[in-house]
Amino acid sequence: MFQPRYTITPKLLANIKRVTALITELNQKRLSRVVLFDFERRAREISAHASTSIEGNPLPLTDVKKILKNMPRHIRDTEREVLNYNKALKYLNGLAEKNKTALTLPLTLKIHALVMDGLLPKFKVGQLRQEPVFVNDIRTRQPVYLPPDHQEVARLMDDLLKFAAPGHRTLDPLIVAGIFHKQFVIVHPFLDGNGRTTRLATKVLLASLGLNTFNLFSFENYYNKNVTKYFQNVGLIGNYYDLKSTIDFTPWLEYFTDGIIDELLRVGGELSLAHATPRTELEPYHRAIIAYIKKHGFIRDRDYAKLTPRARPTRHLDLRKLIKLDLIKRQGKARGSYYVLKNK
Repeated sequence: MFQPRYTITPKLLANIKRVTALITELNQKRLSRVVLFDFERRAREISAHASTSIEGNPLPLTDVKKILKNMPRHIRDTEREVLNYNKALKYLNGLAEKNKTALTLPLTLKIHALVMDGLLPKFKVGQLRQEPVFVNDIRTRQPVYLPPDHQEVARLMDDLLKFAAPGHRTLDPLIVAGIFHKQFVIVHPFLDGNGRTTRLATKVLLASLGLNTFNLFSFENYYNKNVTKYFQNVGLIGNYYDLKSTIDFTPWLEYFTDGIIDELLRVGGELSLAHATPRTELEPYHRAIIAYIKKHGFIRDRDYAKLTPRARPTRHLDLRKLIKLDLIKRQGKARGSYYVLKNK
């Protein structure tokens, strides 16, 4: 029986409460179907780009968007990875809409088959591995982790799926999903494609637990911002059999919930912009301010002056409007003041 070790730290508890509050806030927004459709499309684009990029796919987001829009017939493996992931996202979102997201071994194998179609020999697609594997450092390509023997994979996956089953719903959904994510990576049940399958299976589990991440946001996006940190938190270094009795899921759970919060805040901010009225409509120069802050973390008046020919008093009015709309906030004093996005 799988009995993970973890601690409900003050940070983890605060993160869980924050996620609940942010989800409640998002659920209270009333948006048109056109806006929601656009957000679903963008969420798939970001997820397909981020999750494949984590595994080393070099395609930038702009290329990913073009590929998903044009659906080319003659493709390279890098393009196939993106198309496969998008296909899996659509398939699983369809299940979520029908409330058919019970995470079982057949569904897990189906996810792997969708992700790795055309990327592995057919007899290894959608099949638990029947051979030993090494996990390589994504940067050095040197082996850093030896997963469990392949003879144990079926039992370990059965234990993990039982842990994630409805009988464990007394635990907070974020804890269940977070532990599932890391343990899946530790077991490494497939010859290849484990990371992408893990992240999709976690999305399925979150949907079954009441947090559907398919239609609006992409927690993969947070991991892709710092891939090294993601692998440091989710993986292990060494031999599974030397490490299994010492694994503490607490640091990963804090990081996992940090990622959910980060993405909910991003989506919440974008939904606020999409919900504009004539009184709150943002002009291109307002959006330029927000885009600059997203890229650099902050903006000063002299930075804004380089983006627009608008006079200084007018620039101050532009920044003040964004403050009133609760999109940014001012920090610092006098000449040292600057503006950052406001976390809601």
